[in-house]
Amino acid sequence: MAPFEPSQNERLQYNGHNLLSFIAKNHLYHFVIDRFGRVFRVVAETDYANHAGRSVWADDKFIYWSLNQSFLGVAFEAQTESTDIATRAQIDAARVLTEMLRSRYHIPVPDCVTHAQVSVNLQTMRLGYHTDWAANFPFRDVGLGDGYNTPVAALTLFGFDYDSAFLQANGGRVWPGLVIAEEQIVQEAAAHGTTLELYRRRLRQRFRDWKPENAGSASDDASGDR
Repeated sequence: MAPFEPSQNERLQYNGHNLLSFIAKNHLYHFVIDRFGRVFRVVAETDYANHAGRSVWADDKFIYWSLNQSFLGVAFEAQTESTDIATRAQIDAARVLTEMLRSRYHIPVPDCVTHAQVSVNLQTMRLGYHTDWAANFPFRDVGLGDGYNTPVAALTLFGFDYDSAFLQANGGRVWPGLVIAEEQIVQEAAAHGTTLELYRRRLRQRFRDWKPENAGSASDDASGDR
């Protein structure tokens, strides 16, 4: 990433142009917000983009699997491992874009999530096959409260787990949504008169019985998860 400074203007524009070309060629996201806060529609909302890979989410009405088909993907030209997560112009643009999309498509706040909240690894049954925005996403500045408080659906519904590498991507912080999800599983296990380990196995079997046929054997489309 080039420093967002006037002296880097030529390099910033060069990087942004190459990024847009790459995303358009691979149909990766519906929208891209560049370092200057410009919003580009890359893929029409009526089409799907390869932005989520193997992913699980749920709201009050539905359970979603492989969100490419059902969610809109918005990319920031940013480096999520950095503490300098986004420019002010990007955050302002994201707020306006989010308000527009939520109004047009009646998208509830809990369905506005980061990649790290939905991405799963089917081989290990853990969260975070990819960990984009595992920390520091400006939910409040974008008008979405604190999305990290939302219980993680893959844990509560299907018994997925997470490891130290996932926590490291979170900056070592355990989201409130992770804590709430774990507490819910513990309570449900007790209500069913079983141990946490056995109940988690039961939830994982639920996932295997529920997920679309051959979903586990299909390889992750890594190009859509960058």
